Amino acid sequence: MSHHHKVAIVTGASQGLGAGIARAFRERGYRVVGTSRSIQTSNDPDYLTVAGDIGDPATARKVVDLALTRFGRIDTLVNNAGIFVASAFTDYIQQQYDEVLATNVAGFYHMTRQVIPAMLEQGGGHIVQITTTLVDHANSQVPSVLASLSKGGLAAATRSLAIEYATRNIRVNAVSPGIIKTPMHAPESHAALAAFHPMKRLGEVDDVAQAVLYLEDAGFVTGEILHVDGGQVAGA
Repeated sequence: MSHHHKVAIVTGASQGLGAGIARAFRERGYRVVGTSRSIQTSNDPDYLTVAGDIGDPATARKVVDLALTRFGRIDTLVNNAGIFVASAFTDYIQQQYDEVLATNVAGFYHMTRQVIPAMLEQGGGHIVQITTTLVDHANSQVPSVLASLSKGGLAAATRSLAIEYATRNIRVNAVSPGIIKTPMHAPESHAALAAFHPMKRLGEVDDVAQAVLYLEDAGFVTGEILHVDGGQVAGA
């Protein structure tokens, strides 16, 4: 099948990694459905945007229904939407816990449950989670238990789903970034943040997007957690 007939859904697509991933799929010729709370209407007939809270199951139903109505199939889901809050464990407040779990975990759960039946009906598909290297390489300077709790859960779920659907032609993988140069990091913080990586620089949005596209093409790869972190997971 030509890329021009394939369809990818990208969550958290209004800025940063999500916007870059959505753009990379469009440049490859995919039709794309992007969703986030604040996403703007697209003038591109092959890029459908859907505003909504990914933690709400109604949003997942709406995104998948519109994707199938508009484009007729769903080949790839990128569960990118996420909230990151660095804090000492006992300083987290209930609202932060609720928001992180709703977006990072419930958003993944609802979207993935909605797309799998469509993928099974069409004969296969690919699901990719965006996690974080902090799951595998905790850092005392960046206390982030909620990230480990939520994104670590996604890493484990990635492997479990990969095995569950391996014989039904649905591959499931994840990309685990280090610190990426996105709008969430002020330019004046870049030098200090770069020091967390052995390569001593921040990653670029395109580094993550290209990793997603690699996994998209890698038909014999499933259950993989691909680290894009400048060597962070390997050690200091």
